Amino acid sequence: MRSSLTIPLAIIFGGIVIATAIYVSMPKKPSVDSNAGNPALVRPVGVNDHILGNPAAKVMIVEYSDFDCEFCKDFHETLHQVIASEGADGDVAWVFRQFPLSEIHPNALSHAKAAECIAQVGGNDAFWKFADTLFASQPANPAHYGEFARSTGILGTDVFASCYASASTTLSAHISADRQNALDVGAIGTPYSLILVTGKPPVVMNGAYSYEAVKQLVDQALQ
Repeated sequence: MRSSLTIPLAIIFGGIVIATAIYVSMPKKPSVDSNAGNPALVRPVGVNDHILGNPAAKVMIVEYSDFDCEFCKDFHETLHQVIASEGADGDVAWVFRQFPLSEIHPNALSHAKAAECIAQVGGNDAFWKFADTLFASQPANPAHYGEFARSTGILGTDVFASCYASASTTLSAHISADRQNALDVGAIGTPYSLILVTGKPPVVMNGAYSYEAVKQLVDQALQ
């Protein structure tokens, strides 16, 4: 009897995971989410983070994302718009952290690993170009990583291939640390973001917010 129930229970559990991830990722209205775990556990922004904008910005938008999440793709474009406008004067920056949902996206971890390799061999600018390409090509095929790497300006793609094939312990640990921190602060789906301002409690954005909603929260944070 126990074995006969195993498959149905697994299907039910899988459905719950997928439904939860989809619900969390849906666009939301701006708010401070008081039921989102413990945002205070968010890891401080450091030299190992991928930062777009001024590393010393007053406002840091820390995003935990999955390259195969369609809502993350939309939010990625939204945050680019935020940095281009709200971050133009250096007051707002964007931090990208890995939260691959391998349970529902089989290539998510592979994409995260490829992006970290690009950062290792090409630097921060190459990472952001690669991230943009992954989202633009969603669902990206891992067979195209070499092509994507060349598009970032990395000419020696064999260096990237070597990094990816080696399964670097350091890179894997970085991805695991990002994912664990996402879980620690209360994320159960992607995108999951926090607006950080020194001296103020983190503001949670639990899902793919619109540009107007993010702008409103950023403006409040700058006040």
